[in-house]
Amino acid sequence: MKIAFLGAGSTIFAKNILGDCILTPELGRFEIALYDIDAQRLSDSCKIVSAINKRHGGKAVVKEYADAKRAFSGADYIVNAIQVGGYEPCTVTDFEIPKKHGLRQTIADTLGIGGIFRALRTIPVLEDYARIIEKVAPRALFLNYTNPMAILAGYMQRYTDVETVGLCHSVQACVPCLAEWLRMPELNDGTSWRIAGINHMAWLLEIKSKAGEDLYPALKKRFNEVRPAGDLVRLDIMNRFGYYNTESSEHTAEYHAFYIKDRYPELIQKYNIPLDEYPRRCVNQIAGWTKLREKTLSETELEHTRSREYGSYIIQARETDAPYRIHGNVLNDGLIPNLPRNACVEVPIMIDRNGLNPCVVGDLPEQCAALNRTNINTQLLTIQAAKSRKKEDVYMAAYTDPHTAAELSLDDIKSLCDELFAAHGGWLPEYK
Repeated sequence: MKIAFLGAGSTIFAKNILGDCILTPELGRFEIALYDIDAQRLSDSCKIVSAINKRHGGKAVVKEYADAKRAFSGADYIVNAIQVGGYEPCTVTDFEIPKKHGLRQTIADTLGIGGIFRALRTIPVLEDYARIIEKVAPRALFLNYTNPMAILAGYMQRYTDVETVGLCHSVQACVPCLAEWLRMPELNDGTSWRIAGINHMAWLLEIKSKAGEDLYPALKKRFNEVRPAGDLVRLDIMNRFGYYNTESSEHTAEYHAFYIKDRYPELIQKYNIPLDEYPRRCVNQIAGWTKLREKTLSETELEHTRSREYGSYIIQARETDAPYRIHGNVLNDGLIPNLPRNACVEVPIMIDRNGLNPCVVGDLPEQCAALNRTNINTQLLTIQAAKSRKKEDVYMAAYTDPHTAAELSLDDIKSLCDELFAAHGGWLPEYK
């Protein structure tokens, strides 16, 4: 068995996913192929994964590659964690230019003007890798962890022959985090729950105790009593629309037209919305890794504890035929009938030797589907733009984005897109 890691310069994430695989005895001996365009980060990751491998029995053969074709050749699984353009210059550009136009963002990696342009510069790169994978690893399962999840996974699923599933940890973290924040351990005590929707806006549709009691009324009551300072946007969405969604309030605030509004600056304080949050995180993460790097690389053996990330559990289920349930992002194809069939939706998926077996969810509550559709519109139009390479299609994607449209006129949105085209330069293919 061979696991390739695309974007292995994401050192901590590579450590977690591949460390998890090393700690899975059912996988036996296997090869790890690390690939990245940053030679220094690639080398760092190779040393760290090798140190974990040595500490835990050395059952994996860890190799680093400067050539994608060699890295992917014969792979059974390919994990994707690339960030095209990185923090500088591209993420900075995605924040600073919209800010000049009066458009503020928090994360800008999933939707909004930042999410659109992140997708436009990432899809051509993924397309090039997909052509390689189709030739040298045609049976590989592509585990995509890169954002914007629904756009990238949806593009791969519609326009390549690479079997792809999009993975995000927000679903498995949803109920445990609620139990911790609300100090309601009963939410984590053998409960059953149903979650479905789209990535970063999947809905906690129900949560029941072991005895079958509906815990949603108690959850809502407690949430309104505690009012966690960092989760006021999702509380507001739940109070007004009836259901809690999976991704954080700083993310959620920019997926809607309601919260980040120049005309109502008091909303930022009322809902504790951290504008420019992602650039802050990037600066802190870069500084943190600089401090941690020397100490970590000096260790010849590293301890690791298996994480909650889905990657190793998917591989284990496929290799051993022991069924495992995840929540992943796949093409809708009737799984949620009141969402578009060509949308990429986040639903339960059973994994075994037969591969991915998505579960039919049925219709979402109409108000949840309505909110999902506002994001799906922009996702599908961004996919269309990436395929057509037409500026007009990019403009239409931006016109339909809820937050962008709530703040800027159509002419302003077009001007903003043109300025971003110019600023990103060589990071984007030519758009006509």
